[in-house]
Amino acid sequence: MPTNRLANEKSPYLLQHAHNPVDWHPWGPEAFEKARRENKPIFLSIGYSTCHWCHVMERESFENDGIAALLNRDYVAIKVDREERPDVDRIYMTFVQATTGGGGWPMSVWLTPELQPFFGGTYFPPENRFGHPGFASVLTQIADAWRADRGQIEDSARDVVAQLQKQVAVAPAHAGGAAIDAAILDTGYFVFRRTFDSHLGGFGGAPKFPRPSVHNFLLRYYARTKSDEALEMVLLTLREMAKGGMHDQLGGGFHRYSVDDRWFVPHFEKMLYDQAQLAISYLEAFQITREPEYAATARRIFDYVLRDMTDAAGGFYSAEDADSVIDPAEPGRKGEGAFYIWTAAEIRALLAPPAADWLCYRYGVAEGGNVTHDPHEEFTGRNILYQANDVEDVALHFERPVEEVRARLGEAERVLLEARGRRVRPHLDDKVLTSWNGLMISAFALGGAVLEEPRCAEAARRAAEFLIARMYDPAAGALLRRYRQGDAAIPAFLDDYALFTQALLDLYEAQFDLRHLELAVRLAEKQSELFEDREHGGFFSAAAGDASLVMRVKEDYDGAEPSGNSVAVMNLLRLAQMTGRAAFREAADRALAAFAPRLNAAPVALPQMLAACEFLLGAPREIVLAGDRDGADTRALLRALRGRFVPNRIVLLVDSPEARRTLAAFIPTIASMEKQNARAAAYVCRNYTCELPVSEADRFAELLQ
Repeated sequence: MPTNRLANEKSPYLLQHAHNPVDWHPWGPEAFEKARRENKPIFLSIGYSTCHWCHVMERESFENDGIAALLNRDYVAIKVDREERPDVDRIYMTFVQATTGGGGWPMSVWLTPELQPFFGGTYFPPENRFGHPGFASVLTQIADAWRADRGQIEDSARDVVAQLQKQVAVAPAHAGGAAIDAAILDTGYFVFRRTFDSHLGGFGGAPKFPRPSVHNFLLRYYARTKSDEALEMVLLTLREMAKGGMHDQLGGGFHRYSVDDRWFVPHFEKMLYDQAQLAISYLEAFQITREPEYAATARRIFDYVLRDMTDAAGGFYSAEDADSVIDPAEPGRKGEGAFYIWTAAEIRALLAPPAADWLCYRYGVAEGGNVTHDPHEEFTGRNILYQANDVEDVALHFERPVEEVRARLGEAERVLLEARGRRVRPHLDDKVLTSWNGLMISAFALGGAVLEEPRCAEAARRAAEFLIARMYDPAAGALLRRYRQGDAAIPAFLDDYALFTQALLDLYEAQFDLRHLELAVRLAEKQSELFEDREHGGFFSAAAGDASLVMRVKEDYDGAEPSGNSVAVMNLLRLAQMTGRAAFREAADRALAAFAPRLNAAPVALPQMLAACEFLLGAPREIVLAGDRDGADTRALLRALRGRFVPNRIVLLVDSPEARRTLAAFIPTIASMEKQNARAAAYVCRNYTCELPVSEADRFAELLQ
């Protein structure tokens, strides 16, 4: 079996390609120098380890000796894990989207030896089909063109990069910047309202992706405007997603997206960032409605992450693959979703009647399979579990008591989950990413607080300590991005700083460990040092000084993950309230001025930044609690706060002389905030002007309305 240079890497994605006949190089100076020395173009392939079409292109092309020979003869071939190097991915995805009108992974880009792109696309089949040119043919034609017209190609590539730099520039439209006002928020709301699927939830048609940043904005818009439509758009989407096959009905958690418009047939990979953000959406829906179904869905997400995605030391893994082994006797043959789907006969072999009938009715199981319009042969005769009927309907249909049916279904689900656990699991990408762990820490911190679940609180705390111990250099004040098998590497990017800072703020407000607040302050300062454009506002995704990056980009899209800029702005606004430091507010204002033209032209692109604008325009409240952290009176006040959705606020706790000194150094008025008559007290303030303190939970709740 051949071995190439990727065998020395830690990335699970790169290691998947370590035995291809392609002479792959990792991104780095050795490959760049080889291209320059040999006057060859670079073929850059970017993907990630749980990407279905990346696997397809590997099987069809990168394991093909003939295609490998073309690549090895005419190119320097480089593999990049987009999850390790989002900076590289972002640059070349910008090029592919600009030149083809689309993007995705695997991403295939041809570069000059100076790393400037001149041709690109996504998946290429080995031969001409599906309306795509064959990969072997493309390789041959580009190599011929390079030999014949290298100078022209290089000139064109330089022009393309210059145009892309202009395209991605983010700066205020005029001196002083545009005002951020409620009209921007109203425009964003109405755009989402127009694209909302009022029957099945979600925005737009198939395929349907969860985009929790939209939920974040709409729920905060609802909190300020009391727009029932804004609330119902989120609630309907969450209800329908939870019913569908995109939701793992047995194991908890959500698959990446639905290929149809009814959340039924999923693309089966599971990503940590989806679990984290959706858990928060369901928790906030529960805070607003107090309907237990939302809390139950969040708990099941946490069950999944704790069971299958958590490192023994406390960090969270990145993803599970869409593809898995169909038949253990043929371990090399994999199919999308094979781990998750069932025949009716398999279910009946595991469950005695009437439980089998009840479960099949509940989850839409058909004797001949319930997937009728799908190209994957592994789905033939099989079923995706989805909530075809609720428990009450099952009880009514079979004329049995609801509680009996609920109990028997719960046991049947456990039996199926245990049986599924004996199947060959999908590939696990076990690298720990700082940014995605930040998202998950925020979710567990909120879950611990809202659900009063100690296991969630402890998971958040352990993961934060994992990152602090392994991914943070206190001497330099700097973060790293990736940890795997004892190896921490890659200087962190903007999204790592922003999302871990956010996690520390969320964790502080849930558990009130001053170390977390103090580290959040230091990371925000370091973030500005490394990434901020102080002249034009906003933050670059990568630090200056990397000669391998042909341009620096300020990310301005809240997609599957929120952009680093959007999260950074919210963090800075929160920190300005928590510390009283004008520098944080000024950095936020500069960023909002830089992104104001984008927000005005296309607010739908930046829903997480719209949520930050909601914080800014919502006259955020400062809530200071004075009391013993674990006292029953303090817990009663916290329960009153956490039992309702109060988005535009910060929370501080004075529970010791140290906390008083630290917080009063930020906000001097805190020095005089004391318990009242030996009872914990809540001070609710706006612009550091406070209501009279209250010790009664009911009175505190009234102040929060």
